[in-house]
Amino acid sequence: MNPPVEGKTQTFERTFTVEEVQQFAELSGDAQPRHTEPDEDGRVMVQGLLTATMPTKLGGDDGVLASNMEFEFHQPVYTGESVTCTSTYDTVVERDNRYEFSADVVCENADGEPVLTGTVDGLIWKDD
Repeated sequence: MNPPVEGKTQTFERTFTVEEVQQFAELSGDAQPRHTEPDEDGRVMVQGLLTATMPTKLGGDDGVLASNMEFEFHQPVYTGESVTCTSTYDTVVERDNRYEFSADVVCENADGEPVLTGTVDGLIWKDD
């Protein structure tokens, strides 16, 4: 695994399905009708914390252990909508056995409007 570098940006895009939102509703207990009963267009609203799994996927790619995650939700995401999440290492401090970092996160809909923004602080262990 390559060490984190200040300014490094990663991107992940996905489109949530009705089935995924309903599965998350079962797992999380957030089974409000808006998440489980499709509207007239066959869509459901994606849970905020399911949307927040996008930055955790990017962190998982780098072996991140998050110590703090702060997210602001700007507007709802619906199934069938493409969402692109970008994470950028803002600061990286090298220690003997790890890297400590802070990253900025922005998830946007297909119109380029932010649906989620936030910061992630944590560490990445150095390879032995």
